[in-house]
Amino acid sequence: MSELYHALNRGVDKKKIFLDKQDHLRFIHDLYEFNDEAPASNNCHGFRRMPVKCNDVGRRYIKRSRLVTIHAFCLMPNHYHLLLSPRVENGIPLFMKKLNGGYAKYFNERYDRKGTLFEGRYKSVPVTAQSHFIHLPYYIHLNPLDMFDHGWRDRVVHSHADTIKYLENYRWSSHLDYLGKKNFPSVTQREFLLEFFGGQEGYAQALAQWVKDISINEIHDIILEK
Repeated sequence: MSELYHALNRGVDKKKIFLDKQDHLRFIHDLYEFNDEAPASNNCHGFRRMPVKCNDVGRRYIKRSRLVTIHAFCLMPNHYHLLLSPRVENGIPLFMKKLNGGYAKYFNERYDRKGTLFEGRYKSVPVTAQSHFIHLPYYIHLNPLDMFDHGWRDRVVHSHADTIKYLENYRWSSHLDYLGKKNFPSVTQREFLLEFFGGQEGYAQALAQWVKDISINEIHDIILEK
């Protein structure tokens, strides 16, 4: 198993850090743009005024030297989840510094605000147990259900079919790419997890089963948004 870390950061005072589609797209762009040992280019300097030109994440580049492997991600209104592996020494702290600093600068400029955007330094915890590794990617991708059906955390889902449909309509995570539905495929490196979980079909089947059967208590000690 690769060296894995669950990373999270949240808005100061639990305030929202994504207010509209453009904010989501900007952060996803930054996930790609800042995952490079080279300094970030300024090719999206006009993103605030012309967001459509930066919607096609990742297609401008031929060769990159990544700081981290981004296995999975999910954006929530006031926080985000990442599942990362370092590719170079200190890769995760270097990447997170670029990511949080770059997005905070964009957000403050766009909304004409000053001060801290995030509640502090990002949180991270190593994924060392096999049981955590098996369940954490699904947990990350299921987080949007907090805006749809809170019962999922206690295995009380009112409509399983509607739950799966909701997730398939939620763009701001890597879930769709794991299903084989191209959303932001250049951001994540999915080969490792897909091989372990039996490909796209195996992933989809296991996630559907996870909604029904798995208790959050099984990974409680590595859930960072407590």
